[in-house]
Amino acid sequence: MPAELHIERRGEILVLTLDDPETRNAIAREIYGKATAAIVDAGSDPAVRAIVLTGANGVFCSGGNVGNFPERRKQPRSVAIGSVGLLHGWIKAIRACPKPVIAAVERVAAGAGVSLALACDLIVSSRDARYVVAYVKIGLSPDGGATATLMRLLPRHLVTELCLFGDPIDAETLHRHGVINRLTDSGAALDEAMALAGRLADGPQNAIGRIKRLIDAAPGNSFGEQLDMEGGFIADSFRDEETRIGFEAFLNKQKPDFRKAGGG
Repeated sequence: MPAELHIERRGEILVLTLDDPETRNAIAREIYGKATAAIVDAGSDPAVRAIVLTGANGVFCSGGNVGNFPERRKQPRSVAIGSVGLLHGWIKAIRACPKPVIAAVERVAAGAGVSLALACDLIVSSRDARYVVAYVKIGLSPDGGATATLMRLLPRHLVTELCLFGDPIDAETLHRHGVINRLTDSGAALDEAMALAGRLADGPQNAIGRIKRLIDAAPGNSFGEQLDMEGGFIADSFRDEETRIGFEAFLNKQKPDFRKAGGG
């Protein structure tokens, strides 16, 4: 059975599920474009207020599909860069999406699967999950932004060890370092991710999109640049209907219904 990407709407939440039991949900080439398009479309769809990325068969993702590596070795460098660019297009779409994206990880995230999880805004993981920056095991260096993201989250020497040896690191350790947001029992990661997505779906969508942009820009901005960006977003927020709804609810000691603002 060929690898699949299931795209499912559960109310206001879009669920993307990697499904290839023979390879533990390795990412096939034909999935990249479909996944990228789904994220981009969701970003502009006011009916979608949160996104969850997960894997079928009790596994998140074992990385790229190595079955085509012999063929890829014959490709010109420009073609190889284009192939990696398909993954990077998906990663960029996740980071640029104004809607919150949550990874629900069970058992294994390896190679590009680690990069995908790290690209998401939040990670929910089963306690028994293992994360493997496995590229070096087959003579490769990481892709998918793994080194950039890991260096923002973990000490340099730990990142170096993970990348040079390709040994697994457990979810408990990553949770202690703040990389993983929530730990669950085995089989419960998707349920917890859906619960978090539901809470975010209740929130102010324009503000959430601005918060994502601020967080993404912060490492590359000077303090002054970040202040300017924050100030501009605050000024923009005062013009939003959802801000009016939030202030009015606060003053009346009520729970705001941001859906009344419409749009996304």
